[in-house]
Order: sequence, then C-alpha cells, then structure tokens
Amino acid sequence: MSAAKFPLGRLVATPNAIAAVPADQILAALLRHLVGDWGQMTVHDWEANELALTEGCRLCSVYRTRAGQKFWIITEADRSATTVLLPEDY
Repeated sequence: MSAAKFPLGRLVATPNAIAAVPADQILAALLRHLVGDWGQMTVHDWEANELALTEGCRLCSVYRTRAGQKFWIITEADRSATTVLLPEDY
C-alpha cells in the first residue's frame, strides 16, 4: 500500500452515509482517499486534488458502494477533519 499523502484529521460521517454505506466500504474508501486515489472524479477534479495536496486546499473524492450508492469523502483544507457523506448531504 502507498504511503499516506496527508492527515485525515477527525473522522466524521453523516447519518445518511452511515445508514447507506457499509462500514467496510467506508474504510476501504478512506484508505484510497488517504493515498491519493480520488475515485470517480473527472480529470479536472483529479488534477485539482493533486494541486490541493501542495497548496493546502480541500480534498474531495467520489466513490460508489458495491450496490452502486455514490458517496463522497471530503478532507478540509486545514486537514482538521474528513467527512464521509452522500451527495444529498452536501
């Protein structure tokens, strides 16, 4: 496994994400997010995340559960917190 590219900070999840995304799939996505695998992002958004690593901006990833539920992971610019949420929670 690759090394972590940034700290996650405090981990939180919305109630909707907890209900819709199995815990093992949240953990797997968090590990991907942590090493810079941004999931199902556009090329533009993927490049923006790469820049955000060096500029200290917010990081966003998009994943889907095995059942097809889309969910996001967002790490704040100051790296104080990472949130797992559904798009409708934003």
